[in-house]
Amino acid sequence: MTDLVVRNLTRSFPSGGGVFDISLSVRSGDFVVLLGPSGCGKTTLLRLIAGLEFPDSGEIQIGGANASADKTRRESIAMVFQNFALYPHMNLFQNIAFPLKLRHVAREEIERRVKESAAKAGLAVDLKRYPHELSGGERQRVALARALVREPEIILMDEALASLDAQLRSSLRLELKEFQRRTGRTFLYVTHDQVEALALADMLVVMREGRVEQLGRPQEIFDCPQSEFVAAFVGSPPMNFLLAESAPNRESLMVEGIDLKVKAPEVCPAKIKLGIRPNNLTLERGEGRVPIDVAVESVEFSGATYVVHAKLGNTPIVAELSRRVKADEHLILYLDTARVYLFDPSTGLRVA
Repeated sequence: MTDLVVRNLTRSFPSGGGVFDISLSVRSGDFVVLLGPSGCGKTTLLRLIAGLEFPDSGEIQIGGANASADKTRRESIAMVFQNFALYPHMNLFQNIAFPLKLRHVAREEIERRVKESAAKAGLAVDLKRYPHELSGGERQRVALARALVREPEIILMDEALASLDAQLRSSLRLELKEFQRRTGRTFLYVTHDQVEALALADMLVVMREGRVEQLGRPQEIFDCPQSEFVAAFVGSPPMNFLLAESAPNRESLMVEGIDLKVKAPEVCPAKIKLGIRPNNLTLERGEGRVPIDVAVESVEFSGATYVVHAKLGNTPIVAELSRRVKADEHLILYLDTARVYLFDPSTGLRVA
């Protein structure tokens, strides 16, 4: 199997979008997820790697060779599109076999590889049927089988589960991850769904405005976000951000006149942002927890927890609690001061 290296890749469009000076190393056999909001450059990066777009500058290496100069390296890449891009006038066998027919592969070899690819993709339907006769999940498996039939080493997937319902997406995520582990293929997967990203990724690449904001293991990015953007984008419900200032003793931080007993950094700007994940607010006292009095405005039931929208003074704050509370009441929440993040409001970067 081959490694993939992207070095100083730039592709800009007249609209101002694109990707800018992106460098990325993907180890063979990793499941890499590109995560970010719409328009951040995820699909452009994927298309550049696939050879569907050409960079203004920079280099893509596959297995140590320049992909632009060595076309055989491009042959080791297959792509699954968001809309699956199946040919409606072809049956499933013909759709899956199409890449092999373009390469004039022998008929017996096509028969063998189509059947193998369909089995690997978990496709258990008659291959004489047509795409319009299938469910969304089955069409997704056909698209995956068509990618596999070329026996690629790197598979690119662009929002490939986005058009499916939540329950089917969840089950196909498990199948996709299991397939990747079983075959050892390298996956690059584009999504704006953070739940999907955290579930699938061996390595997570968070993108913003055409650049890599942070990359690392999913747990590392969730626990140690390096910027306010990453902290807000990764995590559901999103992180709370409260504007704080130093207490009179200059040793701790205050929000809305409440001393939160959070240690102030040695060099503290006049204003600093506190980041608090909703699940780090609780109704139970404990060591290292500071009480804060909030006014509950509304409560949402999420299935396993209750998402409470409240106000700390004039500042909105969200808590994720294990039991229901009433709207329009005052509530004492306890903040775990060891699980607070600090961000510089002027740069958006995390303060150590």
